[in-house]
Amino acid sequence: MASVLLKSLTHPTELASLIYFKFLGGERAIFPKNNVSECTREMKRCYELLNLTSRSFAAVIQALDPELRPSICIFYLVLRGLDTVEDDMSIANSVKVPLLRSFHEKLTEAGWTFNGNADTEKDKVLMLEFDVVIAEFGKLKKPYQDVIADITHRMGNGMADFAEKRHVDTKEDYYLYCHYVAGLVGIGLSKLFSASGLEESAIGKEVDRANSMGLFLQKTNIIRDYLEDLVDGRTWYPKEIWGKYAVRLGDLREPERRVAAVQCLNHMVTDALQHVPDVFDYMQHLQNQTVFNFCAIPQVMAISTLALCYDNGRVFEGVVKIRKGLAVSLMMEATDMKKVYGIFDRFLLQIKSKVKPSDPSYDAINDQLKTIDARLDKELGTLRRTRPVAVNTLVRLSVIAAAGYAVHQLASRL
Repeated sequence: MASVLLKSLTHPTELASLIYFKFLGGERAIFPKNNVSECTREMKRCYELLNLTSRSFAAVIQALDPELRPSICIFYLVLRGLDTVEDDMSIANSVKVPLLRSFHEKLTEAGWTFNGNADTEKDKVLMLEFDVVIAEFGKLKKPYQDVIADITHRMGNGMADFAEKRHVDTKEDYYLYCHYVAGLVGIGLSKLFSASGLEESAIGKEVDRANSMGLFLQKTNIIRDYLEDLVDGRTWYPKEIWGKYAVRLGDLREPERRVAAVQCLNHMVTDALQHVPDVFDYMQHLQNQTVFNFCAIPQVMAISTLALCYDNGRVFEGVVKIRKGLAVSLMMEATDMKKVYGIFDRFLLQIKSKVKPSDPSYDAINDQLKTIDARLDKELGTLRRTRPVAVNTLVRLSVIAAAGYAVHQLASRL
């Protein structure tokens, strides 16, 4: 914790958020503790598996309204299981492809588990205990079951189609892959929100915008994970884009190709920004606070990550990540649409400050930014990019508290 605080010492707002989040009740305010005392043994284990497979999604899922929490937990674990099969390169396609296509059928096969993952697969435990997920799936309301089974069926077939390729050539293929692995998640979640009664039935019909929400997140992950995917033998940057800048995608990691690599990166970010208006249009119709938080947090993390990646050659050296203090600050801030607009405004300004006239995507990204700017002008007006003129008392106290905490931790090690 001391190292996290120290990284945010030059960012007082982040520091204040960290202190409030960790020591003054902020974490419980955003992510109330999930009371599992009345859950079945199997459901308790499902929440444990959720915590094991994802720290970030586990928190936002367990903060959902009790009506939605179990169904979205099961939805996540089912799709995580599907992803665990798809991601494991040790599984032969002769086993992988049929399993992906039939995975939805396993949801009604009591007691089914899978022991075919490599020992190095981090989520192998989920597959070894998948029978508890199946047991709880069977206890969900029929509308929830129908949505989860349908999305699993469609996603599994899509993953199977791409399993042998391990790359995408055209932008059309790129969008289709992102649709299968993330857009369908957005569509499924929308249908679950609607089925719960916590959101209007119209939300369940927002197919295009829900798909776009998923594409925005998935494209951000693909952009950030260039090197990791390349090392794993998967390349999700579309050749239609990277082929403008290199003969082979792997060439972009070479230091002497850094200028072309960054131009390719900026092209990819420009492509991702097309989804921002859909993000706004979708989220402005959400009514339930827990659903809003659930949707808003990943989206603001995505725009902050894109701002960090844009024009940043370090993407080709390793995975770049936003500071923990910034992540906490965003989670605490993104609680209504005005604040979400403000967050996007700040990070789009960071991107805009790095755009160069010499970049091949200069005109395209300026067009994207102008479209989003017009929307933000309409929604925020004079509130755009306002900054506090002085550091408030909470921030000053947080700096003192952080310094004291860091000194205490260091002293305890001497």
